[in-house]
Amino acid sequence: MLAFVAFGLTAGAQDASVKNGIKLYNYKKYKSAQVVLTPLAEKDPMANYYLGLLHIATGNLDQAAAAFARFPEDLANISGTARVAFAKKDVTTGNNIAKALAAKAKKKDFLPQKYAADAITYSEGGDYAQAIAWYKDVLVKNAGGDNAEVHIGLADAMRKTPGGGGEAMTNYEMVTEKDKTNSLAFTRIGDLWYEARNYQSALDNYARAKDADNTNPLPYKALANAYSRSGKYKLALQNLEEYLSHSDNTNEDQLEYVRALYQAQSYCDAAKLAEKLMGSQTDAARITELTGILGFSQVNCNDSMAALTNLRKYFSMQDPKKILPGAYLEYGKLFLKLGMLDSAGAYYTKGIEGDTTKNKSDVYREVAEAFKGKKEYCNAAEWYDKLVKANPGTQPLDYFWRGYMFYYCNSMDKAVKAFEEFEAKYPDQPSAYYWHGRAAAAIDSEATEGLAAPHFTKWLEKVGPTYEKKNDMKIAYQYLVLYYYKKKDKENLKVYMDKLAAIAPEDALLKQIQDADKPGSAKKPAGSK
Repeated sequence: MLAFVAFGLTAGAQDASVKNGIKLYNYKKYKSAQVVLTPLAEKDPMANYYLGLLHIATGNLDQAAAAFARFPEDLANISGTARVAFAKKDVTTGNNIAKALAAKAKKKDFLPQKYAADAITYSEGGDYAQAIAWYKDVLVKNAGGDNAEVHIGLADAMRKTPGGGGEAMTNYEMVTEKDKTNSLAFTRIGDLWYEARNYQSALDNYARAKDADNTNPLPYKALANAYSRSGKYKLALQNLEEYLSHSDNTNEDQLEYVRALYQAQSYCDAAKLAEKLMGSQTDAARITELTGILGFSQVNCNDSMAALTNLRKYFSMQDPKKILPGAYLEYGKLFLKLGMLDSAGAYYTKGIEGDTTKNKSDVYREVAEAFKGKKEYCNAAEWYDKLVKANPGTQPLDYFWRGYMFYYCNSMDKAVKAFEEFEAKYPDQPSAYYWHGRAAAAIDSEATEGLAAPHFTKWLEKVGPTYEKKNDMKIAYQYLVLYYYKKKDKENLKVYMDKLAAIAPEDALLKQIQDADKPGSAKKPAGSK
């Protein structure tokens, strides 16, 4: 809700302190505004009016009504009584008071219409079309005067009507074209762009609002929201911290701050602040939210046991409908850290099932990597398998890790199938052929069937003789040497014995075969019959 300084006809006699109080109110620094306005309100109708508006803004409607009653004949305070009615959901009374106030206007006397329009514009449920008509009438009556406040009020009313954004923008820009120091108008332009999801234009105008008056906390808050919406959480946090340095730093501000700290992954700071704020809260929803922030921050701040305690509380307190899939994933991460793998898998699965995004590859990958990091290879393999099946077009690395994890899980049949699919999807990837060969060789451990031979051969063709990982080549050559020895294929045996000798002349298998081939030798290579 935004109210404006009275027009020049009544504002000239206002004390500088009253103007300061009004400015603080407009900047939503309600605590500071109350300190300034309270001692002035007994004698100054305008100070009293803004004190009443302040009470409405902070939800103290009875105090607001009592304040406005002090000056029952003052136009601004009459409009205040309409605002109280609107705030109490008595729309009929609110509209009637506003209409009666507007009817007081004369040919040159536009203030009654201006205040009547303000009462509707900055309330909910009133006749916004009527407010717009009054503002436009004021602009006609006060042609050539300082109408910055009227243009902003008109624009704010237009934003509450369907399709009114264009005319709202025009009126805001009328103000900023004449006055580059009107921080509120620039903030409003930023808000309008923000609502249209044109975040760059929003950011540009919030920056102009800061330049126009760097004591105005509103653009910093708006910048924080815009950056947060676009996923730039570090920048959001920086601007929120700037906002806090200019605002009254209320309890609500601190709640915004702890949320920003968590989003910016400043987990340890978020945990400290959440714990500090917890003791001053009475609202159950806020206590629940802070418990969640505390627990999830502790997950990432290496305080796993405290995190488990707080997250158990959070999941018991929170309405299940309000728990996002990401929360279940974080809970699964905690159980994985604690080695509670069944619980980890259950919550990861719950998170996946609740995630409505079309492509869940990132989530599957995160879970798979978490299990891989704990050397839980079988679980990791299953999650990579889910990833590939859910998104067959995923990156080659996901195909590789699926087969590789099945290999280290000793599920060789699954590893072979995984690498077959890897080869089919990405035939230019040498690792697919090599590990297909390794998995097949594990099944055909005595190299009697040659299951790995075509895959190792294909791999060797792809990497060439200068391949730097000689140990991988050695493994492939050893299998091929043993296979062709048992097959009695002397031609291919010689080829691969020479290749093996070139990189590992002291290889034990090579020596065994060489010894076995000596006249009169009864020795056979390991694995041969």
